[in-house]
Amino acid sequence: MALEIRPMPVRLQIQLDMGQDQNGRRITRTRSLNRIKPEISDEDLYNIATALASMQSHPVVAIRKTSQFDYVNV
Repeated sequence: MALEIRPMPVRLQIQLDMGQDQNGRRITRTRSLNRIKPEISDEDLYNIATALASMQSHPVVAIRKTSQFDYVNV
């Protein structure tokens, strides 16, 4: 039985530093972009993320790419 791997849409997440709460703990918020075509190169996706990050008023803590795949028995 052959196994086929099908890529699913990618998710891009940009985590922002929102400051600290009254107890001194860091507050972060994550902005997500969903349903990105899996064929996009990592470099192109990173360039998009940094362009979007530059438009934010808060500093960026992390940029993440989440990829998922379906395993299909053929």
